[in-house]
Amino acid sequence: MDLGRIKAETVAYFRALDEGATQRHHFRHADEEGGLWYFEAVPDGGDLIVVKQAELTSGGALYRYSWEHLEDEHGFLTDQPIVPEEDPLEVTTAAEFQRVWI
Repeated sequence: MDLGRIKAETVAYFRALDEGATQRHHFRHADEEGGLWYFEAVPDGGDLIVVKQAELTSGGALYRYSWEHLEDEHGFLTDQPIVPEEDPLEVTTAAEFQRVWI
């Protein structure tokens, strides 16, 4: 298995989605520890794919994931589509997402 090739294909997929998006959806989720998770998702073939994800921990640490930074020792960009009807997420605004992301 060529992990370098797989990572390059993964980065290319998420980058193309992010840079080509004409519609973006924003969600927020509070976890059991008091942390907040923020997601920016774009449509792809009937699914909502997360292209940016931020976790603001209850301790104030901020972790951000996108095609530019897929993973680190703390976590990773989710590879699961968002299903608003099933996932425990609330819709938020692009402005709120950007306040956390930047």
